[in-house]
Amino acid sequence: MPDIRDPSESSLGHGHTHGAASFNRAFIIGTTLNVAFVIIEVFYGWHAGSLALLADAGHNLSDVAGLLLAWGAQAAGRREPDARYTYGWQRASILAAFTNAVLLLVAMGSLMWEAAHRLHSPVPVEGMTVIVVAAIGVVINGLSAALFMVGRDDDINIRGAFVHMAADALVSLGVVFAGMLYLWQGWAWVDPVTSLAVALVIIAGTWGLLRQSLRLLFDGVPERIDLAAVAASLRSQPGVTEVHDLHVWAMSTTGYALTAHLVMPAGHPGDSALEAIAAVLRRDFSITHSTLQIELASHDHGCHTI
Repeated sequence: MPDIRDPSESSLGHGHTHGAASFNRAFIIGTTLNVAFVIIEVFYGWHAGSLALLADAGHNLSDVAGLLLAWGAQAAGRREPDARYTYGWQRASILAAFTNAVLLLVAMGSLMWEAAHRLHSPVPVEGMTVIVVAAIGVVINGLSAALFMVGRDDDINIRGAFVHMAADALVSLGVVFAGMLYLWQGWAWVDPVTSLAVALVIIAGTWGLLRQSLRLLFDGVPERIDLAAVAASLRSQPGVTEVHDLHVWAMSTTGYALTAHLVMPAGHPGDSALEAIAAVLRRDFSITHSTLQIELASHDHGCHTI
């Protein structure tokens, strides 16, 4: 089964282009800002007696871990393949995205648990301190989220980092709102209720990341790939009468692979024709690693045919 590389790759090399952009500076800045903010929130949250601030600090701490995880996964994905790991460590980015989603859901579950207890027994807080610290959090987390905004649509590992930062900004905004209401009306229950509401919003937004990363972990067809469209594209190529044993999966959060059997009664069309098919797959579906087997007649290999 010959390996067909995209013509844009070097004819001398055997690597494949995966197009993962480096976000090293974004990770450094985001991690540094969030570590500093966690320290600030813990100090003032403790003195102000605000569950919302302390819960947000814990959430921010989980986000620091999430950022480090995503950063490490991106670095691991750049390791060269070897005799034992023939694809390298690209799948680390998928695992990081899944773990980030789980971390975020666990953090929100803990926040809701504590908020439910605080709702049963509200306590007074220092409203102005809560507002000022949380407002700083809105700025820091908003800036951190902006650092990952560009790559969030193309890489679910980066999307995981973005969701964490955007969620933090939303939580901090909710805390500002709670502090203002407390100063205005003296409602101690506003703090836990706001925490519950924000947690529910974040859980709803995180569910898609969890579902998508879990699909990739089990070699499911990536959401961006229409398998029927891929099959139709292959069948439309000159000389191809049938396509079967078609499989598409993610090697990483940015690189897709494909294997397929092409029935071509006229015989092998030559390397240039196969390179052209690989170029179509790369251009139309972002499939960077294509392996195509040519057959003169259709054979039942026990695989589902699209």
